[in-house]
This record gives sequence, structure tokens and C-alpha cells, in this order.
Amino acid sequence: MAIKKAPEAPSASLADIAFMLLIFFLVATTMDVDSGLERRLPPMPPPDQEQDETPPVKERNVFVVLVDRNDRLMVENELTRVEDLREKTKIFMTNPLNDETLPEKMVEDVPFFGPTEILRPSVVISLRNDVGTTYGTYIRVQNELIAAINELRADMALQKFNKPYDKLSTEQQDAIKTIFPQKISEAEPKRR
Repeated sequence: MAIKKAPEAPSASLADIAFMLLIFFLVATTMDVDSGLERRLPPMPPPDQEQDETPPVKERNVFVVLVDRNDRLMVENELTRVEDLREKTKIFMTNPLNDETLPEKMVEDVPFFGPTEILRPSVVISLRNDVGTTYGTYIRVQNELIAAINELRADMALQKFNKPYDKLSTEQQDAIKTIFPQKISEAEPKRR
């Protein structure tokens, strides 16, 4: 009795099929993109301006935030919990009582708002970390600073336009950004 061999599947096209499956999965798969922190670099100075010409900045116009290598937070030379940073930032950005230790304001004609008190252009939040600061603390501090500004903008949008900030037109958002700018300056991390 002769044993019959089972028919074999042709294997010549297996490589083609595997290649086509690979292409299908590459095309059909989405890649997550890290968004990172939104920061805008200052504009380049004019070529004729000398590099060491820096405008004087009054101490009251700088909100100093320091994080040391032990993840301790100092805000305006005072030990602070990260949870309290948002409220302190909001008070600095609004200076509701025109306190002379908080930033200076000036009156400017802002679209949709008319003559409005806004922060002077020299007002800035200065953030400095130690090289040993943990990444988690660094991100938490960043989030609190940005959340404070975003909350001020959201409150202003609801108060003036009765809409959430993200539903406003670009012109309306720009007007609110004029009143509450996001100016965070990060100094080079401190080394021991």
C-alpha cells in the first residue's frame, strides 16, 4: 500500500503576505505624539541692539519660584506647598488691591474691554529648579503656574463674554491674553 503525501501549501508567497500585513499595520496604527510644554521664545533682538542691553526690571514685577534638590518649593522667599502655588500666582497676576509689593499695572485700550488695567510688559514669572529636582515636582510646579493663568483667563471669559475661554473667537482670546499674559521665564537649573 502506497502512502500518499499530503499536499503542501505553496510557501513562495508567505513573505509577500507578511510584508503586506506589516504595511497594513503601519498604515492603520496611530502613533501617540508627546505634546510637551507650550512655551514661546522671546523674539530675537534687532541686529543693531547690543547684547548686554537689558531693560531694568523692578523686583516687584518678578514672581520668583524656586525648587531645590529636595523638591522644596520657595515662592517669593517663603516655603510653600505646591498646592498653594496656584492661588499665590493668581494673586500676583491680578494684584487686586494694587499692593506696592505686587506687580505694576498700566492702563491700555484692550479690544472688547476698552481702557483696562493690565500688567506692565516687564512682569514675569521666574522659575528656577535645582539640577536634583525630580521630574514629577518640576511638572507639578509648571502645571500649577499654567493652571493659575488658565483659570484667570477662563474666569474673565465667563465674566465678559458669558462663554468658556476655548469657545471664544481668536480676537477675544487675544484680548484676554493681553490682560493675563503667560510669561514664564525658566532660568538654567542651579548646580551645587
